[in-house]
Amino acid sequence: MTNAALLQVLLFLITILILVKPLGWYMAKIYEKKSCGTIEHFIYRVCNIHPENEMSWKSYLSAMLIFNFVGLLLVYLLQRIQFYLPLNVQGFSGIAPDLAFNTAISFTTNTNWQAYVPEASMSYLTQMLGFTVQNFLSAATGMSLLMALIRGLTRHETDKLGNYWVDTVRGILYILLPLAFILAIFLSSQGVLQNFKPYQPVSTLQTTNEPQILPMGPMASQIAIKQLGSNGGGFLNANAAHPFENPTPLTNMLEMLAIILIPASLCITYGTLIKDQRQGIALLVAMILLFTPLACLTIEREQSGNPAFTQMGIDQTPREKLFSGGNMEGKEIRFGIVNSSLWAAASTTTSNGSVNAMLDSFTPIGGLVPLWLMHLGEIIFGGVGSGLYGMLMVVIITVFAAGLMVGRSPEYLGKKIEPFEMKMASITVLVMPMTVLLCTAAACITKMGTGSLLNTGAHGFVEMLYAFTSMVNNNGSEFAGLNANTPFYNTLGGMAMLIGRYWMVIPPLAIAGSLAQKKLIPAGPGTLPTHTSFFVFLLLGVILVLGSLTFFPALALGPIVEHLILWEQYGR
Repeated sequence: MTNAALLQVLLFLITILILVKPLGWYMAKIYEKKSCGTIEHFIYRVCNIHPENEMSWKSYLSAMLIFNFVGLLLVYLLQRIQFYLPLNVQGFSGIAPDLAFNTAISFTTNTNWQAYVPEASMSYLTQMLGFTVQNFLSAATGMSLLMALIRGLTRHETDKLGNYWVDTVRGILYILLPLAFILAIFLSSQGVLQNFKPYQPVSTLQTTNEPQILPMGPMASQIAIKQLGSNGGGFLNANAAHPFENPTPLTNMLEMLAIILIPASLCITYGTLIKDQRQGIALLVAMILLFTPLACLTIEREQSGNPAFTQMGIDQTPREKLFSGGNMEGKEIRFGIVNSSLWAAASTTTSNGSVNAMLDSFTPIGGLVPLWLMHLGEIIFGGVGSGLYGMLMVVIITVFAAGLMVGRSPEYLGKKIEPFEMKMASITVLVMPMTVLLCTAAACITKMGTGSLLNTGAHGFVEMLYAFTSMVNNNGSEFAGLNANTPFYNTLGGMAMLIGRYWMVIPPLAIAGSLAQKKLIPAGPGTLPTHTSFFVFLLLGVILVLGSLTFFPALALGPIVEHLILWEQYGR
């Protein structure tokens, strides 16, 4: 790994650390404020929302599920009838039922899995009213669920966890909309498109009578929230590799920062709301300690090059320059290996899933890292809100295990962790790997699953494993080489995304409801401090053990054996 690469990673991390404290503090003030602003109050009156009425965990969950289900139906209907609606400048027909089903689930669940070519199938209205709106709503939902869990940890002898509608409105109105507006304006100034023009034919230098058709559309507004809200779905099929979505190294850096900004800042929000900033900082440190070496490993593997290219006489020697040497297959020259690899790590350590390079062209180990980052449960930063409440589930497991080791009743933030909380936390961490592995197995043993592969052997297996890992973790990125637009993958993938989103929110809310009803217990001599370096490393150990033991056999059959075959065949 070159010095220039280390410098870029360091600059990225320092910028994040500078921004997280003010934004985290601001978000905490938004969610804990008592009064309503003028616009907020108007929304409540129009929607008949009573902000003073707080909900139990079951009511909170029901409100979220009903609201999300209505959004899913509307996005599905919008796709099916888009031919008859305005802002369809290319006259696209309605989307097939199975694809519309998959896509509606994808955007409602914050996954943004795209089994279609957006610029060849989706109208401007579908992209704006359907996808962009859901980008806001799904992100706000994740943050709202986190707020409910935080209230469960801080309140005592009550069953009230806040009001879902108030949390969602505030998340959109005061956090997501202002940040997205600022980022969209800047992206537009750098060349990201934002218009409603028909697609533009242009003459090329090639001697042909057919002009090249350039897609147009309101891209900047969707790109801003897709990055900030851990969504990731591109307006164009090439996603952030396309110069209309991500034209310069500067926009690339800002979009990468936007991917991690809110998830990282929520750690500070968490510490502020529980009145113990050390707890939030400890979780942020744990996330950085896991993210940094894995991101560096991806960069190092890509800079080491592909031995198959070496056999062809292609020079891949890493140099102390930004864009020289290494495996440049599938990467944009304007970004180079470092920015492409760092983006891959950032978008899979969160549930963002956008890409500025083709992951299928990474080296086996370079591709393993983004895959394994998802296998860890999307809790290292993770999705907006969902990443931190997923991390807190692992914290509960860690506290419980530590309590058993010292023979003391486990506690966290003055609340006893009892069998009910442990069962719910265990369900949270087990549902994802079970669903991923069962879906991958179903694809491997059926003709409907293997018939979509363009690659065979270990690489073909990785493509299927990556697809279901991405869908269940609500990430949305994919390896190329797998035709996912089939009834089999659209239907099974849609069900996998539903499980990955909604089955995973029931246990945390149940834990929040249980903890909120308990009495506070004063810390004693035997209480395990959960803000120390010892606890941070204990937490890291639990995360790594859970991720390694669950998925190691699958990884051994996929990227690991592919790496061994590649170097055995070509060597250095």
